[in-house]
Amino acid sequence: MSLQSLALIENWPVPTASAGVVRADGTVLGTHGPTGHRFPLASVTKPLTAYAALVAYEEGAIELDEPAGPPGSTVRHLLAHTSGLAFDEHRVTAPPGQRRLYSNAGFEQLGDHLAKATEIPFPEYLHQAVLDPLGMNSTSLSGSPAKDGVSTVDDLLRFAAELQAPRLLDPRTVAEAMTVQYPGTKGVLPGYGHQNPNDWGLGFEIRDSKSPHWTGSSSSPRTFGHFGQSGTFLWIDPVAGVGCVALTDRAFGEWAVEAWPPFTDAVLAEL
Repeated sequence: MSLQSLALIENWPVPTASAGVVRADGTVLGTHGPTGHRFPLASVTKPLTAYAALVAYEEGAIELDEPAGPPGSTVRHLLAHTSGLAFDEHRVTAPPGQRRLYSNAGFEQLGDHLAKATEIPFPEYLHQAVLDPLGMNSTSLSGSPAKDGVSTVDDLLRFAAELQAPRLLDPRTVAEAMTVQYPGTKGVLPGYGHQNPNDWGLGFEIRDSKSPHWTGSSSSPRTFGHFGQSGTFLWIDPVAGVGCVALTDRAFGEWAVEAWPPFTDAVLAEL
């Protein structure tokens, strides 16, 4: 099966783009573009980092509610962007749990916490815990666990299949990660403004009823995933039973705000 809707990426005003759709059993329903091309992920790095943190949790290296980050904050707060840390600075701007302050600094502190707990540098732990077991051989992290991953559509389709039918984690752990943490929390969704509530799970944004949003108008409220400032996204729609990845080499901007939702709607309609 080849999804014609994926060819819509040809119309995107980007130098290079690649996309694919996968089911829970790993069946790739279609791809378009150079699926082996390595793209900077920007914040699509965060779901990979979060998954490694959940492996560390299941291995007993950390607990989700143990202290991590600024005073009063926990691993759970860092994963859910409620630690109170600023966006890109390691300074506290709110008490933990009160606001959804999207924070690269929080994920960097999470990476440091995991490195101390496992006694393994975080990029190496990510490889051992997630990338190697899933065969994501073209994916790497050198730098910030918040934004410095590099990967391919082929590799991220493997990850998207894992998110739908977990092999590395207990399905209950993954279900928790896709459940809203600190319900009713307000905050700004980068690129889309203030959202009330601004729902997140553990490292994954949850669509719910957010508007505007980078997924489609036909995306189910249970859709979860992440997008990146490098013009990248990954979503899973549990109701549709598929995951979708799109990677580009043009920074997120008005072009993406306009192009991504109709693309997602076209993919879902064709399914």
